[in-house]
Amino acid sequence: MSKKIQATPPEKLTGIQLTDIPTSAAGVKAIKSVFKTINNEVGLVKGIGLLKKLNQKDGFDCPGCAWPDPDEKRAFLAEYCENGAKAIAEEASKNKVSPLFFETHSVQELSEMSDFELGKSGRITHPMYLAEGAEHYQKIEWKDAFELIGKELNALNSPDEAIFYTSGRTSNEAAFLYQLFVREFGTNNLPDCSNMCHESSGVALSETLGIGKGSTTLDDFNHADLVIVIGQNPGTNHPRMLTALNETKKNGGKIITINPLPEVGLMRYKDPQNPLKWVGSGESLTDIFLQVKINGDVALLKIILKLMKEHEKLHPNSVFNHQFIQEKTVGLDDFLNDLDRFSIEELLPQTGISYKKIKEATQLIINKEKIIICWAMGLTQHKNAVDNIRELVNILLLKGSIGKKGAGTCPVRGHSNVQGDRTMGIWERPKKEFLDSLEKEFGFKTPRNHGYDVVDAIEAMHQKKACVFIGMGGNFISATPDTNYTATALQNCNLTVQISTKLNRSHLIHGKKALILPCLGRSEKDIQASGEQFVSVENSMGVVHQSKGHLIPCSKNLLSEAAIVAGIANATLKNSTTNWTNIISNYDFIRDKIEATIPGFEDYNKRIRQEGGFYLPNNARENNFSTTKTGKANFSINKTSEIDLKENQFLMMTIRTHDQYNTTIYGLNDRYRGVLNERRVIFMNKEDMKNLGLQKLDLVDLTSHFNGEERKAHQFLVIPYDIPKQCTATYFPETNVLVPLNSVADVSNTPTSKTIIISIKKSIKCL
Repeated sequence: MSKKIQATPPEKLTGIQLTDIPTSAAGVKAIKSVFKTINNEVGLVKGIGLLKKLNQKDGFDCPGCAWPDPDEKRAFLAEYCENGAKAIAEEASKNKVSPLFFETHSVQELSEMSDFELGKSGRITHPMYLAEGAEHYQKIEWKDAFELIGKELNALNSPDEAIFYTSGRTSNEAAFLYQLFVREFGTNNLPDCSNMCHESSGVALSETLGIGKGSTTLDDFNHADLVIVIGQNPGTNHPRMLTALNETKKNGGKIITINPLPEVGLMRYKDPQNPLKWVGSGESLTDIFLQVKINGDVALLKIILKLMKEHEKLHPNSVFNHQFIQEKTVGLDDFLNDLDRFSIEELLPQTGISYKKIKEATQLIINKEKIIICWAMGLTQHKNAVDNIRELVNILLLKGSIGKKGAGTCPVRGHSNVQGDRTMGIWERPKKEFLDSLEKEFGFKTPRNHGYDVVDAIEAMHQKKACVFIGMGGNFISATPDTNYTATALQNCNLTVQISTKLNRSHLIHGKKALILPCLGRSEKDIQASGEQFVSVENSMGVVHQSKGHLIPCSKNLLSEAAIVAGIANATLKNSTTNWTNIISNYDFIRDKIEATIPGFEDYNKRIRQEGGFYLPNNARENNFSTTKTGKANFSINKTSEIDLKENQFLMMTIRTHDQYNTTIYGLNDRYRGVLNERRVIFMNKEDMKNLGLQKLDLVDLTSHFNGEERKAHQFLVIPYDIPKQCTATYFPETNVLVPLNSVADVSNTPTSKTIIISIKKSIKCL
C-alpha cells in the first residue's frame, strides 16, 4: 500500500551565487540564454525553425503569456521573449517520459525531485494509470482510460461531486467542448487559473465599466501620453510588453512605475529585435518610480486623487474631463465626498513614499490626457484587490481616459488563452444568457446553480464533498495556496486526472487512483479525421487568431485536448445531444457551435482565417458603458489596507524568478535580481535584517500567521534587497505552503498571495 506523498519535496539548497544586478533587461544576454536553452533541448537547427514560426501569423501561438502580437508586420526571428522561447524548447524537447521512465521511478522517488528536475524530465509519451495502492504508474490504453473516467463520474451521487479545472493554455475549441461536456454532465464546477490571478480585475471592471476585460489595444501604446505600470514586472513575466513601452517613450509618452521592487526591465531595456541597440546602457523606460509598500496601493492612489481634486478646485477645468464625466459616468459626488474622509497625513505612512515624489507623479497625471494603466497580480492578490483596481478606474474616469485612442485599462493576463477560456464559458458562475444559448443550441437542460471556484473546490475535496478531479492543463498543486491542505484535498479524491504535456508535481499528489493523459503541444501538428487542424486563442487585448502547429508530435500516442474531451464525453454521457466523434473530426464544426452560442463570433470560420484574426466587441473601448447596472461608468468608494503588523512581523509577497513562467521552472537563476542557482531565498530590507540580527545568507524559517493559525516553511536564505521596510518577497511555489486557503480577496475570492503576514527566525538546521 502506497503512503501519502508530501506536497513539497525535502528542502534542498543547491549552492547559491549572488551577482551584481544588471542595469538593463533583454539584449544580448537574453538572446544567449534563449539559444543555450534551444541547443540543449532540441538542437539549434530544429530550434531556429521553431522560433521562426513562434507568434507568426502562419505559425503557432506561444504557450506562455497572453501579450498580443502586432497587427501589422512582425519581426522575422524575434516575435517572442526569452521565457516564451524556453517554453517552446521544452515542449519540443528531445527528452521523453515514457512508460519505461515510470517503471524505473516510483511516485515516491519522483516526489523527492525538485519542480525544476521534474519539468526537465521531458514530454510524456503515453497515457499512464496509477492503480489504488500502486507505487508506479503503468501504461494504459486510451479507450480504457476514458472508460475508467466515465465509470467514476457516473458512479457519483451528484455531478457536483466532480471538479473540472482548466489552465489558461487551453485553446478556444478545447475550452468550449470542455465546458459543454461538463454542463451536459450536470455541473458548473469549472474552476480555472483566473480564480487565482485576474478574477479581481474581472469583478472590478465589470462593475465599473461593464466588461471584465481591458479596453486598450497594442496600438494604443503608440499614442499614449502616459502609461502607469503598477503591481507588475514585465521584464520577467511579459517581456514583449517592454517593446510596447519603448514605443510609448519613442513617441513622446511618459511612464510611471509603481511597485515594491525596482524591477530591472522597467528601468532600462535593450531591444532584442534591433542589434544596433544591444551595445550601451539601453533605453530608459521609467520616468518616475514610486516604491510603494506591499498593499499600500489604495492609500497611494487616494493621495493622488486628493491632489488631483485640489488642483481642479484651484484651477477649474484643468484636471477633470467634465464633459466625459457628465455624459458617461455616475457617482462622482459620493466618490469625491468619500475622499474627504481621508487625510494625506494618515495615508502617507501606508505608502512608504515621500510626499514630494507623489506630487511629482500626480503632476504628470494632471498634465496628460491619454493615460493607460497596466497592472497584474501585484494588485489582484490582496484582500482589497477589487478596491485596488476600482481606484485605478476612478483616475481614468476623472481624466476621461477610457474609450479613446491611447488610453484605457490594461490588465496584463498570464497564460496565453486564459481570457479566451473565460469567453468560451469556463466559469463557475455563468451568465443566464450564455446558459440559455447552450440550451437552445444543444437541447439539454443546463445546471443553473453556481459551481466551485478554485478555493471552494479545494475545500469541497478536503471535506470529501467532491471526489473526482480532472485538470485540463496546469499544475494545480503548485499553483494553488495552502499547499499541504490542498494536497490532502486531492489525496481524498477517488480519482484524479491530469491532462498534460510534461511531468509536474500534480501527477505525484493524486487521488486513490490517478491518470495522466498526454496531449499535443501548441507547436505540434493536430491531425483529425478530416485532416490537419488549427486552433484559435484570444490574447489579453481581445484579438482572436489562429494557431497551427508545425512539428510532428513527439509521440504517436498523443491526443489533442479536444479529442481527449470528446473521448471522456463519449465514455460518460449515454444519451448526449452532441455527436462528439463528428464534432472533433473538423474543428470548423466546433467553431460553428461557438458562433451559434457566443456573441461576437459571427462568421467565425471566415474571420479566423483572416491574417492576424479579429477583435471581439469591447463596450469600454467603444466608449459605451450601457452594460453596467446603472447604464454608465461607475465611480466607486474603496478601502485602504486593513493589515496591522505586530512587532517583528512582515508582509510577504510571492514572486517569480526570471527563469520561471507560472509554475514552470526553466532554470535556477533569477538573473535580473542577481540570484543564481537557488530558489529558497527571502528578500529583506537591510534595516529589518539588522533589527533581527540577520546577516546575508543566514538560514531562516518562515511562519505565516492568519486567524490564530500558523503555517511553516523551513530553510530560506536571507538576501538584503531594495525593498520597503517590513516587506519581504519569496518565490512561489516554494512558499505557497504559507498562503492560507481562507485568506482571500473580498468578492473575487482570489487567494491573497501578495499579502501574507509572516515572522522570521534563524533556522536551527545547519547548511
